[in-house]
Amino acid sequence: MKLNDRGLLIVISGPSGVGKGTVRRALFNMPKHNLTYSVSMTTRDMRPGEVDGVDYYFVKKEEFAQKIKEGKFLEYAEFVGNYYGTPLDKVNEQLDKGNEVVLEIEVEGAQQVKNKVPDCVMIFIAPPGKQALYDRLRNRGTESEEVIQQRIEKANREFQKAYLYDYIVVNDDVNNAADRIMAIIRAEHAKTERSIHAYMEMIGENNNSIDKP
Repeated sequence: MKLNDRGLLIVISGPSGVGKGTVRRALFNMPKHNLTYSVSMTTRDMRPGEVDGVDYYFVKKEEFAQKIKEGKFLEYAEFVGNYYGTPLDKVNEQLDKGNEVVLEIEVEGAQQVKNKVPDCVMIFIAPPGKQALYDRLRNRGTESEEVIQQRIEKANREFQKAYLYDYIVVNDDVNNAADRIMAIIRAEHAKTERSIHAYMEMIGENNNSIDKP
């Protein structure tokens, strides 16, 4: 029995090339979950195999800028000349339905989400070592050496941000990483601070009777 009806906002973040997308897909392939993926919006070009509205909402910079002015994003960030953002309305719609909403976003955007939604669950995806991440960036073969170097420099700065997160999950094996994240989600629902009021109602006690330090 779940004591809190509203869904959790799960932020999966980490350096570029760490495998956030791969871990997220493995997480969603696990059985018996109510996870909803929050599709981000971006101004970058679509990569081979990507689908608009599934991997990202692909828009022009002018449209993205207008949405910023209108306050339509939970978070947004600029990287390597392109913008990335999370549509606010779609996130709230799913949370109100009791679904867990998973954001797969850059480190800069993750901090914006934490400021706006303090009770979100922040998960930092880390590589088993820096060289593993550098190799992954180069082996993707989708970007120029200049862009790869920019991503490496950014990743080196982002490694230092892990302390700001609630959890660190090492992506040594994709399925193991997904298992750890699912365990975190289940544990978060059982946290007293999230469930105490529903618990008091369940046992027929007045919430005003909760002892406070």
